Amino acid sequence: MPSAPVRVILPGMLRDLVGGVAEIEVESPSESQTVAELLDRAFSGHRILDGKVRDERGQIRRHVKVFVNGEDATRGEGIGAPVPAGARVHIINAVSGG
Repeated sequence: MPSAPVRVILPGMLRDLVGGVAEIEVESPSESQTVAELLDRAFSGHRILDGKVRDERGQIRRHVKVFVNGEDATRGEGIGAPVPAGARVHIINAVSGG
């Protein structure tokens, strides 16, 4: 039986990098996956988007938050945090200005 897909929800500022798409649906593997593995799948073919969310070491950028089912993954295990099948993953980037 296939696992429920994970939905990655993008903020407005990042949607332009994927043609205005608000959500990226990612098929879940039968085993659990981490935030890093999910982002690898979600951002394949979207290198610019990946560069806005993760740094050159693959870590979540300081001004970006990733929430898995409402829990801030960047405060806990970070890119190693588990992502269950059917999860909703929100990517939030800080907005600043003067």
